[in-house]
Amino acid sequence: MKSSFVHHFDPFAIEFTWSPLVSIFGEGVGIRWYGLAYLTGFLCAYLVVLYMAKKGTIELKPEKVGDFITYGAIGTMVGGRLGYAFFYAPELLWTIHAKFPYWGVLEVHKGGMASHGGILGIVVACFLYAKVNKLNPLQLIDLTSLMGGVGIFFGRMANFVNGELFGRVCDEGYRWAVKFPTEMYYWASYKVDKLKSLEPAAMFIGKVKNGSQEIIVDHDKWSYWVDRYQFGGLSKASVDYVIHKSEVMVQAGNQEMINIMAQVLSPRYPSQIFQGLLEGLCVFVLLSLFWMKPRKPGMITAAFGFLYSLARILGEQYRMPDAFIGFELFGLTRGQWLSFGLLGIAVVFFIIAWKSKSQPSGGFSK
Repeated sequence: MKSSFVHHFDPFAIEFTWSPLVSIFGEGVGIRWYGLAYLTGFLCAYLVVLYMAKKGTIELKPEKVGDFITYGAIGTMVGGRLGYAFFYAPELLWTIHAKFPYWGVLEVHKGGMASHGGILGIVVACFLYAKVNKLNPLQLIDLTSLMGGVGIFFGRMANFVNGELFGRVCDEGYRWAVKFPTEMYYWASYKVDKLKSLEPAAMFIGKVKNGSQEIIVDHDKWSYWVDRYQFGGLSKASVDYVIHKSEVMVQAGNQEMINIMAQVLSPRYPSQIFQGLLEGLCVFVLLSLFWMKPRKPGMITAAFGFLYSLARILGEQYRMPDAFIGFELFGLTRGQWLSFGLLGIAVVFFIIAWKSKSQPSGGFSK
């Protein structure tokens, strides 16, 4: 039987391990693929909106496109982060640390963005920009809706590179199955007994560093540490060290550690790629075809709401729900329930656009 692919990508495109930076952030900092994904999405949005502006199919002037995209970028980032805090991790709102950036919500370097929150953030940004510049807000929201699929596509690809938001367990023989080392962190929080299966990795590492102390790992020590992991202290620190070291060695391409991970990790659907293609690329292509000719302001947003929600509901069938939330009513995930809510908002936009007396605008042909 063909062995599943072991995910070994580094989330950093370029990493700086300069000690003063590590002392501030507690880890390496640098240019992450996730950040590059956002940047690429905003750049694509700028180019497409600039194209429409130069053709004169929208109210926005070419020289104002940069400002508008900046508003949208800020709305995406702020809305995405606040959406994650409110929808998925409310404890971030009252988490305060002694180290920079002090507030849990501001710890964006640790990840955590919600696409539904980003969508709401963009809508708010469009209304603000429209008010300041006396433009039709629905037309601006249409522009961001069109390009939302592109941003989601790149974002999901970055999720895959990071090994986050991984899929549900699948059959070992599934052709596209992937084993994610980040699953070890899931065990540490929710399936502590599974950590015992990491004994081969611990033995391969050989020594555990705890401050200036080095402890040689053996079978008895590893079992003891895992049994007492939830009590914290040396046991937790030692196991966490092995988890982190194992992940780093896999990312560095250590074949022996990769082979060990292949034996202990679960085969999973690469749901990030599925969702990137469904929620991102497919939605963008369909919206582009729909907007080949001018449409009433708000109609593209309504279409995006329908298409994205349906794609998200389908894609979530392959994605592992957030461990700290799990499955909700009727076995659905939080993302699926939020998508049902977005469907309702899409209906509102459709009714507004349908009854509007505004002239059709935008599109790729004048």
